[in-house]
Amino acid sequence: MGEYILAIDQGTTSSRAIVFDRKQKVAGVGQKEFRQHFPKSGWVEHDPEEIWQTVLVTVKEAIGNAGISASEIAAIGITNQRETVVVWERETGKPIHNAIVWQDRRTAPFCEKLKKQGLEKTFAKKTGLLLDPYFSGTKLNWLLSNVKGAPARAAKGELCFGTIDTFLIWRLTGGKSFATDATNASRTLLYNISDNAWDDELLDILRVPRAMLPEVKDCAADFGVTDASLFGAAIPILGVAGDQQAATIGQACFTPGMLKSTYGTGCFALLNTGKDIVRSKNRLLTTIAYRLNGETTYALEGSIFVAGAAVQWLRDGLKVIKAAPDTGTLAESADPSQDVYLVPAFTGLGAPHWDPDARGAIFGMTRNTGPAEFARAALEAVCYQTRDLLEAMHKDWRNGGKDTVLRVDGGMVASDWTMQRLSDLLDAPVDRPVILETTALGVAWLAGSRAGIWPSQEEFARSWARDRRFEPKMDEATRKGKLKGWRSAVKRTLIAA
Repeated sequence: MGEYILAIDQGTTSSRAIVFDRKQKVAGVGQKEFRQHFPKSGWVEHDPEEIWQTVLVTVKEAIGNAGISASEIAAIGITNQRETVVVWERETGKPIHNAIVWQDRRTAPFCEKLKKQGLEKTFAKKTGLLLDPYFSGTKLNWLLSNVKGAPARAAKGELCFGTIDTFLIWRLTGGKSFATDATNASRTLLYNISDNAWDDELLDILRVPRAMLPEVKDCAADFGVTDASLFGAAIPILGVAGDQQAATIGQACFTPGMLKSTYGTGCFALLNTGKDIVRSKNRLLTTIAYRLNGETTYALEGSIFVAGAAVQWLRDGLKVIKAAPDTGTLAESADPSQDVYLVPAFTGLGAPHWDPDARGAIFGMTRNTGPAEFARAALEAVCYQTRDLLEAMHKDWRNGGKDTVLRVDGGMVASDWTMQRLSDLLDAPVDRPVILETTALGVAWLAGSRAGIWPSQEEFARSWARDRRFEPKMDEATRKGKLKGWRSAVKRTLIAA
């Protein structure tokens, strides 16, 4: 058996492949961006064929950079952008339409129609999700409603539906495996997270034929073997998880009460609630964290649409910084007497507000407000939004106490200033790990442990290493004043919307 594990990390803007050695160290990396398609305002699409080609290229690049052959890889793990939808022909593997991306808002009117019919409670009870265009089910309904002949073909079993992981598994195995994992299935609006099964009532509401659905497996399972002609050897696919769940696993958040937050373009916080399906009363999502050996672990999730995107706005929109790492240094030089608040509702507000019509606003500006204050406001906005999520989680879950330690990952966590301010505003410790490739590491562990060459869950958790812990330093009066100002800013933004 090989000594290496390959993680395929198929994201929203690029595909990455990372080869890990037996000691969980990165041996080789490949990455390639692909085009974003915006056919109409609010619509976002990807070309599945281009995604497939980027995966092939990056896998070969990572293997080459590692200086190994494909025969030395023991297993593959796949993690993916969640909720993005692909439909393809069972016979040819050819997509019938571009992939509709998780960011796409075209099904907002359909979601509103379902809400007016009183169906959101039905979906929430069964799936843990809200009726929002974010999720896969209404996207699939749109494809079936708008591609000529699709409903009849789907009913006959001629079409396959999948999130990106399923499409990649199909292509990698030459059409021999049609499967997904429980975490990706739980984001579709079609999957009953209590029964761990596709739900006939939800399928009927969204007019989705069962014949086009993949088999749902554990996160660590046998998902098939790659066609040997692709990379030079047949490699088993043994681990699959959606990106945020993969990061939860990579952060070793296996104990109920453990919490991770990933800071990329957006921010996604997951709180492990163990075997408990916690029904949120504060507009959070209930989701599957992972399913191993037939046992399901659940989580509460909060989604922030704009995190790193606010820094990109400073760079590309306002042009007040030249590079993202400059933001922390600039923020540190801001006038402490100015309380400037940015509510970054560029595409609406996510949890716990879920207001798709809210738009960005800045409060507290004076004639002395400049680039430094904008930089601080952008970084603090991420911290405030995280605080909102944690407060909602603590209200929803009886075991969520004040002793929470937040494990963080993603591009923004490299900024010491931002992580210190996050700790200050949360009034909680923030732990940054040594290995920041937590998403890829999570699925690599799923595949590696299944292959028998990586450690058990307990040993993997013990091997998690902290780079630095940030402890709160802000005094209570200052923290309360800042939080009061933030809540006022959000309230005025929501009222304005």
